Amino acid sequence: MNKPYKTIIIDDELLARERLLKLIENFPEVFNVIETAKNGTEAKEKINRLQPDVIFLDIEMPGLTGFELIDQLKIVPLVIFCTAFDQYALQAFETHSIDYLVKPVRLERLEKTVEKLEKFKGSNNSHNLLEAIKQMSAEKEIKKMTSITVKKGEKLFFVKLEEVLYFGADAKYVNIHTKTKTHLSEISLTQLESKLPTNFLRIHRGIIINTNFVENVQKYFNSRFIITLKNNQKTKITSGRSYTQAIKDWMTV
Repeated sequence: MNKPYKTIIIDDELLARERLLKLIENFPEVFNVIETAKNGTEAKEKINRLQPDVIFLDIEMPGLTGFELIDQLKIVPLVIFCTAFDQYALQAFETHSIDYLVKPVRLERLEKTVEKLEKFKGSNNSHNLLEAIKQMSAEKEIKKMTSITVKKGEKLFFVKLEEVLYFGADAKYVNIHTKTKTHLSEISLTQLESKLPTNFLRIHRGIIINTNFVENVQKYFNSRFIITLKNNQKTKITSGRSYTQAIKDWMTV
C-alpha cells in the first residue's frame, strides 16, 4: 500500500491554513501534513529540511512570493497552488505545479486534485518521487528555447518566442505570427512542439498557440473550442477535436 504524500501547507493567512487542513483531513490516505508555514522564508527552510512530496502553496505572501520560493528551491516538490487570485494560472502551470486551486477551496474541487495525484502512484516513496521530480526538472531545463531563427534572403533573423502569438502550418512551411509581422520557417510543427517551452500548446494539427496571448476560450460544437488571442485583430482560432483534452487540462483551475 502506498504511503500518503508528505505535505506542507504554505499560506500567510492562519484561517486559510486551518481551512485547508480541515479539507485535507478527508483524504488521510493521500496527504500526511507534516508541517505548515506562514511565509516563503519559513517555507524554504522547512522544505529543504523535511523534503516533502507535495506542498500547497499560496502565491501572494510577504517576503518571498510563491513563485520566488520555487525559484530558490534546489529540489521542487509537487506543487498545488492555492490562491485567491486566478490571474496567475498560466504562470503557475509553467512550474512544477499539478493543480491550481482558487480560494475558497471546495471539497469537490480538492477531490479533482487527488485524482491528478493518482498518476504518481507507484512513485509514492521519498526516493522514487524525488527522482520523478528531478526528471521533471530536467525536462523543464531542456525546453529553454527562447527564439526561433528565420531566413530572409541571405540573412538570418531571430524572432523572440515571447513575441509569437501562434505557429500555423502552411504546406511544407510554418508561419510564425507575431502581433506585427508574419515570418516563414522551414521547421515543422512537430519539431517545434518538442522544443517549445510549456506556455506553447498545440490545439490543432496545424496550429500551436502561445497561451500567454489567450484572451478567452469559448466552447464550440463537436467538443471543440474557439480561442481568441490578444492582438488588434482579436484573432480567433478553432481547435481540433483530437486536442480537446489537452486544452481542458491546460484550462483546469
